[in-house]
Amino acid sequence: MANINTNQNHEMKIAVVCSSNQNRSMEAHSFLSKKGFCVKSFGTGNMVKLPGPAPDKPNIYDFSITYDAMYRDLMEKDTELYTQNGILYMLDRNRRIKPNPERFQLSKERFDLIITCEERVYDQVLEDFENRERNDEQAVHIINIDIQDNHEEATIGAFMICELVTMLYSSEDLDNEIDEILQEFEHKVNRPLLHTVQFY
Repeated sequence: MANINTNQNHEMKIAVVCSSNQNRSMEAHSFLSKKGFCVKSFGTGNMVKLPGPAPDKPNIYDFSITYDAMYRDLMEKDTELYTQNGILYMLDRNRRIKPNPERFQLSKERFDLIITCEERVYDQVLEDFENRERNDEQAVHIINIDIQDNHEEATIGAFMICELVTMLYSSEDLDNEIDEILQEFEHKVNRPLLHTVQFY
């Protein structure tokens, strides 16, 4: 099995994935990059969805639209509502990190570790791997930790993801130690994890 090699000349490449690449994955992206990790973030949905004036009226955007354009659009629609519910703050943070949301299924990049924020997203990532052409030459660990899609949970989730990544990064033989590390972490945070290995 290919090794995730964490010595000095190889930086572990990490992807954090949620549905719309807005809240959970971006909070973790921000947190991990501040800690010096090599991280990218993605969404797996067909479109980017943000809360709207009512549960059945979300704001829906294409993945190609910039965070800045979304920010300006929502400012125009209802500054007070989107300030109050934290969406403008979130988009402002996002646009400081990267220009626009990215869809995981369109990325050709290879990662050592992919962390998903809900089981449905985990399934979509696995489905994408099933549909890719693979040479089976590089292993990637895919781990799911369920994080609810709200601002408070996204913050807690970012802490948890960072702690987990730190534990995995510190391992000298990840392929042999990962099950133990995940068990220990699961026990610590009291949340079930899903884990699988795929190949590029």
